[in-house]
Amino acid sequence: MGNKNNATVFILLGLSQNKEIEALCFVLFLFCYIALWMQNMLIIISITCTQLIDQPMYFFLNYLSLSDLCYTSTVTPKLMSDLLAERKIISYSNCMLQLFIIHFLGGIEIFILMGMAYDRYVAICRPLHYTVIMSRHRCNRIIIACCSGGFLHSASQSLLTIFLPFCGPNEIDHYFCDVYPLLKLACKDTRNVGLLVVVNSGLIALMTFMILMVSYVLILCTIRVYPAESRSKALSTCGCHITVVVLFFVPVLFIYIRPNRTFPADKVFALFYTIIAPMFNPLIYTLRNVEMKDAIRKIYGHQNCLGRKEVLCKPI
Repeated sequence: MGNKNNATVFILLGLSQNKEIEALCFVLFLFCYIALWMQNMLIIISITCTQLIDQPMYFFLNYLSLSDLCYTSTVTPKLMSDLLAERKIISYSNCMLQLFIIHFLGGIEIFILMGMAYDRYVAICRPLHYTVIMSRHRCNRIIIACCSGGFLHSASQSLLTIFLPFCGPNEIDHYFCDVYPLLKLACKDTRNVGLLVVVNSGLIALMTFMILMVSYVLILCTIRVYPAESRSKALSTCGCHITVVVLFFVPVLFIYIRPNRTFPADKVFALFYTIIAPMFNPLIYTLRNVEMKDAIRKIYGHQNCLGRKEVLCKPI
């Protein structure tokens, strides 16, 4: 293995070779990254510091926001630093580590979305049994299952790549280390490995997407008999979930459902599930969610109240 693998570093070609476009992208992604951190931290604080944490839907949303922060932080800081660098270099070990972490956190996010869909299905289709089925013990087990599933997916994905020999060109036509761009650099026939990647990533994503869509179709069929007010609330919640699912899964399916091939558009599609979707998730979940907006007002109002008390208590 050591004799076959001569690559110690990889060169990331990034999004563009044009310096002006890179500067513009840096400003744009810096804004997106700051907005993503502020929005997701606001959701995490609003949920953990209020009684919303006791509700399964917000329990999962809290973990989704945390996984979004970690997931994007695996890619975005490196991307922004490379946009300002003359040479975009990443070591072999850091490349393999980034590959593992990205697929680990991405797998967790996919399975959390499934957990959230299951929660909505039980809440709407089996409301009388909801508190029994979605107990805190069950929710904790679902989160553990999400992490275990993400680890198994990422470990198998990394094992497919880490034993490949890299002895030729070391330029990765991407802004982070991913499987298909690395397969192009390998010094061996990677068609079988590419098929295993399709099974491990593409088919898992496709099956998950189909299960999610079927669950939401069942929910929509169930709420037809609900009163108008309850139907409107259920549609609002499910509409948010479906928007998040589509934003995340469509680009993932475009990249991973096909055999071992890469296209220039892959980098643009990857931006959707690494930066854009995690940035819009908080907005989608909070803009039409009355409970989240009330929790944010309580936190913000409490801080203002504390500030006024401190001012009033200061000696003159």
